Amino acid sequence: MPTSQLPEEWPSPGGGTAAAKLALRDRLVTTRRRRSLAEIGESAGAIADHLLASDEVRRSATVAAYVSIGTEPGTTRLLDDLLAVGKRVVLPVLLPDNDLDWAVYSGPTSLTRAGRGLLQPLGTTLGVEAVATADAVLVPGLAVSPTGMRLGRGGGSYDRTLARVPVGTFTCVLLYDDEVGVDVPAEAHDRRVAAACSPAGIRRF
Repeated sequence: MPTSQLPEEWPSPGGGTAAAKLALRDRLVTTRRRRSLAEIGESAGAIADHLLASDEVRRSATVAAYVSIGTEPGTTRLLDDLLAVGKRVVLPVLLPDNDLDWAVYSGPTSLTRAGRGLLQPLGTTLGVEAVATADAVLVPGLAVSPTGMRLGRGGGSYDRTLARVPVGTFTCVLLYDDEVGVDVPAEAHDRRVAAACSPAGIRRF
């Protein structure tokens, strides 16, 4: 099972950039699989602390986030902390075409198992454009470049999502420290993020 909460399985266009991305993804996923449960847990706590203390999240009324799985930096504590401080949290619902709908998160009991081993919120979906109403958008990834170019799983789910987010919105990818500042090959459809949060802190681009 891929480590991303939202597996992105569309084939990439041919060419050297696509091949370079595939090789980089393979290396990063292999490294993640070697991380210990202790490291994953400690990283999740540090990331939650950094984000909750940031001005961008503290000022947000609505935060779009996601449910981590596998060896991704964990988001369980982050999601519950966001609720505890009164944030409205919306989480993705994967559509058959790999686009993302959204629904409100109201705690662990509001999640249900979906296809491909994913967890997604129960309840009424809000539409793919609902992400545009979020004040902060937290996304998964495998790496980010020094200029904010995010490397995802290759399916385009979050590139489409980020294209709907208004300019100036805080968009942040959650990563491990050694995944920040990586030379990420880019294609025309790839979208940048405004920041990356890792256990070391928040890096803004």
